[in-house]
Amino acid sequence: MPAPRSIVVVKLSAIGDVLHGVPVAVALKRAFPEARIGWAVEGRAADVLAGHPAVDHLFRLPRGWLKSPASVLSLRQQLRAFSPDVAIDLQGLLKSGVATWLSGARMRIGFARPVARECAWLACTNPVKPVATHVVDRNCDLLVPLGIRESRPAFDMPSWPVSRERVRHWLAGLRLPDPPVVINPGAGWASKRWPVERFAALARCLHRRQGIRPLVVWGGSAERTAAEQIAAESCGEALVAPDTTLQDLGELFRLSRLVISGDTGPLHLAAAVGTPCVGLFGPVPAARNGPYGSQHVCVEPPDALRPKWDDRKTDTVSMAGIDVERVVAAVEQLLARTKAAA
Repeated sequence: MPAPRSIVVVKLSAIGDVLHGVPVAVALKRAFPEARIGWAVEGRAADVLAGHPAVDHLFRLPRGWLKSPASVLSLRQQLRAFSPDVAIDLQGLLKSGVATWLSGARMRIGFARPVARECAWLACTNPVKPVATHVVDRNCDLLVPLGIRESRPAFDMPSWPVSRERVRHWLAGLRLPDPPVVINPGAGWASKRWPVERFAALARCLHRRQGIRPLVVWGGSAERTAAEQIAAESCGEALVAPDTTLQDLGELFRLSRLVISGDTGPLHLAAAVGTPCVGLFGPVPAARNGPYGSQHVCVEPPDALRPKWDDRKTDTVSMAGIDVERVVAAVEQLLARTKAAA
């Protein structure tokens, strides 16, 4: 087929999942530099794509858009005006399948079943069975029908100057002797959250052994409460960050030595902007969902504590199987590695 003039990527949510799709847009722009690349995305996940050099247009959708006939019609009108030759569904659910079909693209690529669910494969003209393990590489498998075999997935994340200036001003007031180490205790699923008291013990240990006072980031009232508890139980060795936008977090991570987090959007944002990460993975294997790249270290529980895949959202055992000492060892390994590289 001739080179496409316009392509729309459909990855609606969540933040980490959207970030896992960014290398697809980068690879498309490399292969078809003259093509316009659009992206259909929901809610605040769009903020991590704002200003990206590989994304020419964002179709920003409100949460729950599929239940609103007016929103569905509006999306159809916007997509038809964009007139994509190709649509790529990275999500494989009913709502992404609907958006892919609404695009009117003649070539519609998506995951074959059983990877695609809720009949999303019916919207595709070119269903693909992924062969890779990590979700970033699985997304890139969808490029094969376009003749692209991406061997070097890249994120090429944009900078956000307003956020960078705001973060620099705030960090200057802390007078930290070195770039910060950041802790992110939150996660969308309760099964992915490491116990708060262990984050506090980690902060105490890092201060005692490395002289580090980690910064604890948060989003929403529940995570703020957790951050404040970590600071209190660490005897004040951990510092609670102010309220931040996603772009603020991206710039904070760029200015940090490393980030410690469970499997959640901020962890994958840190990896996308190139910051070394210690990922804490329990119900979902790091080989599939870990921070992408060789510069990261992941800590996981023994295999015997892994839940069945269908129980991954309700599991309460696997994250508790990660002890503080192993996380400290992973942090010190990364600190030594980054110091040697510097």
